[in-house]
Amino acid sequence: MITYDQLFVGGEWTTPSSAELLDIRSPHDRSLLGRAAQALPADIDRAVAAARKAFDEGPWPRTTPAERIAVIRRLNKLREERADEIAALISAENGSALWFTKAGQPGLTRQANAYLRAAEEFGWEETLAPSDRAAPVRSVVRREPVGVVAAIIPWNSPFSSALAKILPALLAGNTVVLKVSPENTLSMNLLARLLEQTGLPEGVISVLPADRETSEHLVRHPDVDKIAFTGSTRAGRRIASLAGEQLKRVSLELGGKSAMLILPDADLDAAIQGVKFSSLLNNGESCIAQTRILAPRSRYDEVVAGLKDLVESLGVGDPADEGTFVGPMVRRDQQQRVLDYIRLGICEGARLVTGGPEVPAGLESGFYVTPTLFADVDNSMRIAQEEIFGPVLVVIAYDDEDDAVRIANDSEYGLSGGVWSADPAHALEIARRVRTGTVTVNGAPIGFDGPFGGFKASGLGREYGAVGLGTYTEHKTVTIPAKAHR
Repeated sequence: MITYDQLFVGGEWTTPSSAELLDIRSPHDRSLLGRAAQALPADIDRAVAAARKAFDEGPWPRTTPAERIAVIRRLNKLREERADEIAALISAENGSALWFTKAGQPGLTRQANAYLRAAEEFGWEETLAPSDRAAPVRSVVRREPVGVVAAIIPWNSPFSSALAKILPALLAGNTVVLKVSPENTLSMNLLARLLEQTGLPEGVISVLPADRETSEHLVRHPDVDKIAFTGSTRAGRRIASLAGEQLKRVSLELGGKSAMLILPDADLDAAIQGVKFSSLLNNGESCIAQTRILAPRSRYDEVVAGLKDLVESLGVGDPADEGTFVGPMVRRDQQQRVLDYIRLGICEGARLVTGGPEVPAGLESGFYVTPTLFADVDNSMRIAQEEIFGPVLVVIAYDDEDDAVRIANDSEYGLSGGVWSADPAHALEIARRVRTGTVTVNGAPIGFDGPFGGFKASGLGREYGAVGLGTYTEHKTVTIPAKAHR
C-alpha cells in the first residue's frame, strides 16, 4: 500500500492544510491501494502564490528555450525509465486494462518528442521587414509565456492529459499548477516525484489532487492567467464562463460522440477490428472513442453481425490479467451512468444485439459493465447523441455517402471520427467533409505533430505540436526605427 501524507507544492513536498487522507481503492475489487492527502482551497492558494512568485521574480520565464528543452528531455527520460510502473499504477487506480496502459507508454514518448521538436523550431522571436515607406520601422515579434497556468485534467488517461498540458506550458516558460483527479492521486504523485528530479526552479510546478469544488477555487483564482482543461462539456462550459468573467486565457478539450463511417467498399474485417481499438479503448472511457458506427444499408447486417462477434469476444475482468481487454468503470457512479444509458437505449426502441444492463457474472464486487451493442439506432436517440463514456456501441444505417456525412455531422460534438474505405484518397475526401477536429482513415493512429482538439461543443483551442505550444504564449510586438535596429 502506498501512502502520501504530503502535497507537492511549488516543487517541494509540504504539509497539507488537512491531515485527513483519502482511501484510494481498486475499481476491480475495492481493495485498498493507498492513502493520500487531498488539496483544499488553502493549498491551492499556496501553490498559486508560489507559481506567481516564480513567474514574476524567478529565473524560469527568463531561461532560454534550449535550457527549457533540456529540462523536458530529462523529464521524458525519467518517465521512460519507470514506464512499466506507471502503466501498472494507472491500471490499478483506473481499472484500465494493462494492455492499454502499457501500449500508451511509447505514445507518451512520441507526444513529448513532438513538443520538443516544436520548441526547437518555434519562432520565439522574429523580425519583420519594414513594409510602410511612410513609417520606416521594424517590428520585432516575440512569443512570451502567458504566466501562471492552471492545468486541470480528468481521470481517464492521466499521464497523457497531464503531459499534453505541462510540457508545452513549461517549454514556453510558464509556471504551472496541475490539478488532478482524486482517483489518480497515486500515479500523479509519481509524476510529481519525477518532476522533483528534473531541476525545475522553486515554485515552477505543483501537482495537487482535489475535488471539483477546490478546482473551481483554482479557476477563479485572480493570480491564474490561463486555464487549460480536459473534461466534460458541461464542466467546460462552466469553466469558460468563469474564465470569461476575468478575461483569462482558456483552452478546453471536451467531450465527444464520434462517428466511424464504414464506406460500402471497406474491408469489413479490418474495419471491425478497427472498432476494437478506435471505439472500445480504455473500457470505452475515452473522449475520442468512435462509438457511433455508420454502416451502409447494403452491408448493414454484415456490419452488425461482425460487431456482435467482436463485442462478445472481448475479455472482461481483472485489468491486470493479460486476457482482459475491458476492465471496470472507474467509480460506482460511472458504472451506474453507463448501465442507465443501456436501459435508456432499450426504452428508446433500439435493438439490443448483445450485452445489456446486467453486470458480468462473478464481477459484482467491481464496477463492471457488460460490453453492449445496439443496432437499428436512429441518430436522434439519446444513446446516439450523448456521451456515454463506457463500452457501448450504436450502429446507424445510412443510404449514401451524403447521408453518412449528414449523420456524422448531426451532433453537438466534433472531437474525433474515422473513415474506412478501400480507396484512401476517397476516404480523405469524405474526411474533409466531417466537421470534427481529428479524423483517422483506415484506423491510422492520431499523430502528435498536428493539432488536436474539437469543433463545436468539443472544445476551444488545440493541443500537440507547434500549435499546442503556441497556446501557452502571448504575442508581443516591439516597433523600433528601421535604421536603429541591430
